[in-house]
Amino acid sequence: MGTNRMTQEILSEIKLAKKALREKIWQKLTEEGVSRFPGAFGRIPNFVGAEAAAEKAASLEVFKKANYIKANPDSPQLPLRVKALLAGKTIFMAVPKLKAEKPFIRLDPAGLKVHPLRAATIKGAFKYGEPVAPEEMPSIDLVITGCVAVNLKGHRLGKGGGYADLELALLAEFQKINEKTAILTTVHPLQIVKEIPLEEHDFSVDFIATPESVFKREGKKLFPRGIIWEILPEDKLRAIPILGRLKVSIKSSKFME
Repeated sequence: MGTNRMTQEILSEIKLAKKALREKIWQKLTEEGVSRFPGAFGRIPNFVGAEAAAEKAASLEVFKKANYIKANPDSPQLPLRVKALLAGKTIFMAVPKLKAEKPFIRLDPAGLKVHPLRAATIKGAFKYGEPVAPEEMPSIDLVITGCVAVNLKGHRLGKGGGYADLELALLAEFQKINEKTAILTTVHPLQIVKEIPLEEHDFSVDFIATPESVFKREGKKLFPRGIIWEILPEDKLRAIPILGRLKVSIKSSKFME
């Protein structure tokens, strides 16, 4: 068996293991009655106690000191996004699937004409926020991310689209985040597991907030070094404008050298 074939088989096994774990967590949250509308399956699951978990996360020094935050748009982190805006922090949310020429939305509380409860939703961000390109963004102080599952080593499992990893890799390419940038998530305790299968592009979280507790990462930090072009699916490269532009820029830089 060739090396490439072996590698592909291992990657396939990891993806299957991730899929099985997602299904297990979604099912558990549903059976225990702690998932909120519109249900856990197929998404970053909203959960009972999300507001209390946001309170715990907001008590962290990394949150208090942050001025610029990159946040996911999912429902369970809405309370934390609202808290950030109320505290005068600027939030950047990614356009779904990064499909726009300017793939991030800036929510600056100083310029908002509506309450943060409205602005911090996905629809609200599009309506009241300002589209920006990565090069127009400041250095990010804190990343808020959603998880389907997470463990105390800081390893996380998303919903399977790979966009959270890609968003951070993109910001790393533009030097808007680095290994010192704190990353936190809020989850229900049932989402905390022992082991999570890992792939090359995965990143870890530094802080996990539940409605009752806050945990600090125990393992080595996994941080995106940038876009891993060799494993980037062609369909994503074609569908995401900023990637094509970035690839051309990198090729031009190498040619100039």
